[in-house]
Amino acid sequence: MERSMHKLLLYWSHLYSGLIIQNTLTVMYANLLVKGRYLARFYHSDYTFGYRKLPKSQFKLPSHWLRNRSEQSNLYRLICAFRSYGHKYASTNPVALTEAVEDEAVELDISRYGFQTTADKVRLSEGIVNFPAAEASLDELLAFLRKTYCKYCSAEFDYLETEEEREWFAAEFERLSNQELTDGTKIWMLKELIRSQAFDRFLAKRFSSVKRYGGEGAESMMVFFQELFHLAAEDGLEQVVLAMPHRGRLNLLTGLLNYPPVEIFNKLGGKADFPDKYQCDGDVLSHIISSTDLDCNGKPLHVSVLRNPSHLEAVNPVSMGKSRAKQLRHFASLSRWGDRVLNVQVHGDAALSGQGINQECLELSAAPHFEVGGSVHLVVNNQVGFTTPADRGRSSRYCTDVAKIVQAPVLHVNGDHPEEVLKATRLAVAYQRKFRKDVFVDMCCFRRWGHNEMDEPTFTNPALYSIINARSSVPDLFAEKLSSQGIVSEQECSEIYDEHFDWLNEELQRVDEHKPKDDYFKGHWQGFSQAKAAISVWNTGVDADLLASIGEKSVNYPESFNIHPTILRGHIKNRLSRIAEGTDIDWSTAEALAIGSLLLEGQNVRISGQDIGRGTFSQRHAMLVDQKNNTIHVPLNNLHPNQRAFLELANSILSEEAVLGFEYGMSIETPETLVIWEAQFGDFFNGAQIIFDTFITSGEAKWIYQSGLTVLLPHGYDGAGPEHSCARVERFLQLTDSKEDQVDGDNVNLQVCQPSTPAQYFHLLRRQMVRNYRKPLVIITPKTLLRAPQCVSGISQMVQGTHFRPVLGDDTVDPSKATRVLLTSGKHYYSLAKQREAIGETTTAILRMESFCPFPTGELLQELAPYKRAKSLVWCQEEPQNMGAWTFFKRRFENLIGRSVRYCGRPTQAVPAVGVGSLHQRQEAEILTRPFLM
Repeated sequence: MERSMHKLLLYWSHLYSGLIIQNTLTVMYANLLVKGRYLARFYHSDYTFGYRKLPKSQFKLPSHWLRNRSEQSNLYRLICAFRSYGHKYASTNPVALTEAVEDEAVELDISRYGFQTTADKVRLSEGIVNFPAAEASLDELLAFLRKTYCKYCSAEFDYLETEEEREWFAAEFERLSNQELTDGTKIWMLKELIRSQAFDRFLAKRFSSVKRYGGEGAESMMVFFQELFHLAAEDGLEQVVLAMPHRGRLNLLTGLLNYPPVEIFNKLGGKADFPDKYQCDGDVLSHIISSTDLDCNGKPLHVSVLRNPSHLEAVNPVSMGKSRAKQLRHFASLSRWGDRVLNVQVHGDAALSGQGINQECLELSAAPHFEVGGSVHLVVNNQVGFTTPADRGRSSRYCTDVAKIVQAPVLHVNGDHPEEVLKATRLAVAYQRKFRKDVFVDMCCFRRWGHNEMDEPTFTNPALYSIINARSSVPDLFAEKLSSQGIVSEQECSEIYDEHFDWLNEELQRVDEHKPKDDYFKGHWQGFSQAKAAISVWNTGVDADLLASIGEKSVNYPESFNIHPTILRGHIKNRLSRIAEGTDIDWSTAEALAIGSLLLEGQNVRISGQDIGRGTFSQRHAMLVDQKNNTIHVPLNNLHPNQRAFLELANSILSEEAVLGFEYGMSIETPETLVIWEAQFGDFFNGAQIIFDTFITSGEAKWIYQSGLTVLLPHGYDGAGPEHSCARVERFLQLTDSKEDQVDGDNVNLQVCQPSTPAQYFHLLRRQMVRNYRKPLVIITPKTLLRAPQCVSGISQMVQGTHFRPVLGDDTVDPSKATRVLLTSGKHYYSLAKQREAIGETTTAILRMESFCPFPTGELLQELAPYKRAKSLVWCQEEPQNMGAWTFFKRRFENLIGRSVRYCGRPTQAVPAVGVGSLHQRQEAEILTRPFLM
């Protein structure tokens, strides 16, 4: 013990000499020493990495406000009715098939509130309404309320959880709604609208067959974006992370985000938008991005638009994860989440209400270790989802009704009125900055064409498109309005349009000489590169004494801590015993050693998922809970008084898709953090299949986005039935780009491994962080092996000079006498080995596939070489024949190894595992007996 502590101190002196620590995320923790005592001790304390307590509001309504409301209760009830129900009668739909009838506004009928005539004078005492005078006729007040709540912008906010929010929102909405905009503001708005229109018309003229998903009908979104960027910069924000779908994307990129149109024209010409030196297959035009620095009235703002797949809304949690990762870089200086980074999400109306991932994202929005300080949401509500009109596309009144699950206010605004869009944007941003909660701007608009420009919308929506086809464009309407007010002339409008059109023509002329820019692997990715086609071996071992010290510290807790007796007996004392002996290191201990060593090397580690602090199978216990006061202690965050890297344990909501998307977003932003997502059971990943398909397995091939995200999927057949046995390894193998007739290199798109020993797991976790590239890793992890006495490793298998081995050979059988070789993976190895011992079989060797992808051709040839007498080669698996690794393994083995292999496993089935215990036992006996007879 004394020697290991000495090693630890030497190691830390080495770290602080600057030779190892390079992690900018965690330098801030140097100030956590208070009187020699390290305070980052308790989970969800003020000093926990990744956690900030929400400040308590001290808001209290003035007593005279309450008195005024009581004395004028009928008047106040009438005003509250407008605040609560005015949105139902507002003119927010620019292409409404029917007009709202004022007589139908029963909630706003003055007789309900004791008034008989609108000529009566009313006293507007403080706290009643934000009217510009202290007294008015009821008629004047009603005109004010109708203009505020029932005109072109309305709001839903009466369900907000706190009185402070409701009072603030009413006051600000009534103030902003009646605010006059300057002529200068109106002119810049007009310029953005006209430029957007010019861009769409240019593409329609020059590239008439292109599906561009233009902004026609929704041009006012440009006002939203421009105002949002300026407000963000004005408030001191440094970055905006933006997730948006196709509609209007190109307009935004070229109009406001410095994206060169020549890049678009280059891609439209069929050319690659990335340099030839990169391995990349590319993506479609409507998924391109910009990451740029803006100058907003002299204040800088960096805006990052994320790559998005065509799976609607799937990019939203990715943007949240990326936003949070950016914020963690400034964690020590944050007073609240969102101090420096703003997350913005743009939705389509049908997708917002129809895609369940949005509900998951909203439920994540204020969950500890997932907060981003509230997102600003823009809904480009064109009232048709592909071809389905709104009245058939949802059951709720508004597509934004999903916002109510987290009490997020909604501003409904008519897209024909850019001034109202501007005001709605100001209010939304002000709310987010003050309360750090989600807020929605529902911009009701239309799309000039169908789902894309090649579509014919009148097939399914003739009534709607008879209105759209007969009306003027939004920019033209606004230009006519400003022209009639004498603010601009028709000539000036034409000049704005022509100037932008000419610029686009100039960009088009540059296509032939254009070369794609190389802006990859910069910033936080400096020093990283794409993986090579060769296989590399990385030394992931750690000094034995240092591992011993980490192991001891991993179960250490304060003297006053009330530990659970079962954890003390079965987990803590057991681990200390194993560490002291240096043998029989189990799965969770190996994990703790890997994580602890990475932390000491300055690499943060984040594990998220359901119940990950304890672990689904009570194996991890990375957080200890005091049995008397419920405080939580994370031992690995107390390895050393000056520790600078930390383990973030993010127990998640009961979600797979949004949480995995969130973790992917973090991983593409922070290559210096090991980001791990663990499924509660392996097959539960299928709720997040979209994230795997469109981001994790294809992100680098489409966008040159590298990710070191590590996915843990508990797997193993033990009679638990169809939904708790199988991690569906065949699906992940199908998603790899491993070749059947070529040797794999490090440059495969996805690593799929099934380690069978704790040491192998240890090396896999560390290997994720020591390489100069990042690749997603799917680890098929065990369940029953977590405590199996035979599934253990020695410290000697984790020390310096050791590494992950893609194939594990068999040293228990004499190769010269072996006549049969069984190949298998994971838990099934131990079952086969036990059966071999039981029957006294001495001529059958068992080799373990630890890595499926990259397929370990060289290692297999090396391990098989000594078995020259073996005529029978059999692949053995627990899974049914149409599942598991069989079809993946067979083709590569026979093509690359050059030998035939036979199958032994469960027969083809419709379900991953049977649900009848006796049948499970018969199958188990069959697949353990038959291999030794083949």
